[in-house]
This record gives sequence, C-alpha cells and structure tokens, in this order.
Amino acid sequence: MFKTFRGGMHVPDHKEETNKIPVREIEGAPVHIFPLQQHIGALLDVKVAVGDYVKVGQIIADSEAFLSVPVHSSVSGKVIDIKPYLHPSGSEVTSVFIENDYKYEVCEDIKPHNIDEMSKQEIVKVIRNAGIVGMGGAGFPTHVKLSPPEGKTITHLIMNAAECEPYLTSDHRRLLESTADVVFGMRICMKLFDLKKGHIGLEANKPDAAEAIRALKDSSIEVVELKTKYPQGSEKQLIKAVTGKSVPMGGLPADVGAIVINVDTAFEIAKAFKTGMPVTSRIITVAGDCIKNPCNLDVRLGTPFEFVINQAGGFSHDAKKLIMGGPMMGTAMYSLDVPTIKTTSAILALSEAASVYDSDSPCIRCGKCVKHCPMQLMPLYLSKYAQEGDIEMCEKYNIMNCIECGLCSYLCPGKRGPVQNIRMAKQKIMEKRRKQK
Repeated sequence: MFKTFRGGMHVPDHKEETNKIPVREIEGAPVHIFPLQQHIGALLDVKVAVGDYVKVGQIIADSEAFLSVPVHSSVSGKVIDIKPYLHPSGSEVTSVFIENDYKYEVCEDIKPHNIDEMSKQEIVKVIRNAGIVGMGGAGFPTHVKLSPPEGKTITHLIMNAAECEPYLTSDHRRLLESTADVVFGMRICMKLFDLKKGHIGLEANKPDAAEAIRALKDSSIEVVELKTKYPQGSEKQLIKAVTGKSVPMGGLPADVGAIVINVDTAFEIAKAFKTGMPVTSRIITVAGDCIKNPCNLDVRLGTPFEFVINQAGGFSHDAKKLIMGGPMMGTAMYSLDVPTIKTTSAILALSEAASVYDSDSPCIRCGKCVKHCPMQLMPLYLSKYAQEGDIEMCEKYNIMNCIECGLCSYLCPGKRGPVQNIRMAKQKIMEKRRKQK
C-alpha cells in the first residue's frame, strides 16, 4: 500500500520524455552570469572586482548574515563586468560576469574533508561554505535547515525524492546515476542528529530508483514508496505521508521532529566532503513539446538559458511559454538571456498558450478546489476575499498556509485562477506584517 496524504490528485506527468536518458555534461558558455540572489535570505556582497582572474570553486559573493550562503564561480576566467542584470524572478539583480577561458582551473582552496575528524558544528560550516541550498526549487540555505531552533528534537530525516511536478526527472536521474553519493550525503545529515535511520520518500512511478537504493543494502536507509500524485513532494505533505504527523498551521517541520532535504542537496553535501567542490553546477531537465531533443543536462551555473536550450537541439517549433521549474509551480520566463541559478531544476518550452484566466467569471461552487486542496483550505473563499481586498478574512481563512501548488487554478472549470489572487493577497499580508515590525 503506497503512502500518501489527503487531497491532491494525479496530473499527466510527461516524464517518459527524459526519465530513461542518462545525464549529459555540457561545455560552459563563453560568458557566465552569476546573480547575487540565488537563495532565500540576505543579498550577498561582491568579493571580486572587474579585471580579477577567478578559478572554479572560488567565492565571488558572500555575506556575514546567518541566512545566506556564498556563490562560487563555475568557470575560470576574467571578471569582465559587475552590474544589475535580468534574474529568473523577473527583477534585475546585481550580477558578476565572468569570461570563460575554458581552462577550468580549480581554486587552490578546494580540498576534501574527513568527516570522521569533524564536530557537528564543523560539518554544518562546511555545508554552509559550499553554498548548498534546497536544490528542489525553494533555495533555503541548507545549513540553516540543519540548525533547528533550540529545544526541537529531530526524529525523522526525510529525503524528498518524490519529484511530483510534471516533466521533471533530474532527481530521478541523480538517484539512478549517483545513488551511493546521494545516500552518503543523507548519512552526513543523519550524523548531525544522531539518527540511526533515514527515510527516502519516493513516488511509485520510480521503481528503478527504489531498486538502486535497496541494492546498496544499507539498513539505515528506508525507502518509503508513495502514491504518485501531485503535490506529493511538498514538504508538509511528504512529512504527513512518511510519518503520519501533521505540521501545525503556521508551524515548521521541526515542530513535529522532521527535516526534509532534496535529492540534489544530499548529492552536493556528499560532493562537498568527498572533493571539497562547492555548488558550481546542477542537473537541469530540458523538456516540453517545443524542445527538439528533451534531456537532462549537467549545467555549470551562470549558463544563459538560450545556451542550455541549444545543447538540447534548440526549439523544434515556436514556444508559447518558457518556464523555469515545473509547469505547476514554476516561474514563467520572459527572456532566453537569463542565467541558470542554483534553483533552476528545469527549463520547459511548451507550445500550448497559457490558460487565459478570467477573474470575473462566476464561481459555480463545484467544490473541486476544496476537495483537492492538499492543505485543506477553501480556495474559492480565499480567492473571493483576496479579490475584494478583505485581508482580515483572508487571514481568518488561513491564507498564509497556502503552498501555492496551483491545483485550484488547474482544476477550476471557470478559469478563475484562484492561486493568482491568493498569491497577491499573501504579498499584501507580508508587506503589512513587515510594516508592523
């Protein structure tokens, strides 16, 4: 019996395009662009100047703030510019431009670490200095996640290998091709909390990955097979499915003794200790019906989207929509010139025009959004109050607990687009709270 949570639904996953194709490492671009904003937290300070020669793995931006991690160069070459530039979020962010000399000289500071000789604090410091964040899309600094508030006892470490978003298969391929490294990274995290067992939550549509993990015969790692449905990989839903515990509204996973890490995050932790190399690249799924050769590519950070797409054969025909991440929760792109960052899990090019939402169409009270909401909210009312600007009622109906999974908009027969209204109301609430503070 596959484990799961209440709500959600199966959506066409389109994973067959890329899930059987091995990852291919690509060459770097002529110029790599590194935005100083690549994670949730403080904006970084530039640590290089125009004209400097930098090497692979060298820190080019960092901050003293706790909620931050450094950004490292993925190529060797000369810093040719530092200026505001297009970011995948849609804004302009100060970015470092490095001209690739294609020598890929590695920084002298890159050295492996002997974890057996390190304290827990030293282990966390290595993870932080390697620039590791949640690679599944959120971008939360991993060292912060692995440092729960005092008094919180961690009883469950869960790896999120669900990869429930349509098209995405980068985590699946990472599990198949780097199984031992992924498990080693997980064991490092288990060591921080003296845990004897770790859990890997894996959707039922990845039996080959489950077999690869079990083939390691590591009794400390348990594969938890999950029902294939969306959003099975959402943190709170994953915790519910694996442990049976519900994270309280407004609470954190640590409140129920759980910490969740991503597959690629675990891999990067293993790499940081085995080789000393920080986050300088990641696997990106390049797919969609407008991509000539859908595939998974190992891409150096800072590579422009257009360069990545060309490595997949380019467009087979005109794309109506370009998305970074999955089609449900990803970000629509307006340019091919934006650079890949740590949270670029996928680049999708789709021919079908985006659904045209009509906020003025009547809600027919079909209840589909309520029935399938994974957070057991009432999206039809949240959307209504958000449209009316009634922030007080939005908060009363727990709007901040919405994970913006997009199922309500996906299912709405009236094409009202409730998640758009909810997202805007949440932004207003956060602005209000910031002013109050």
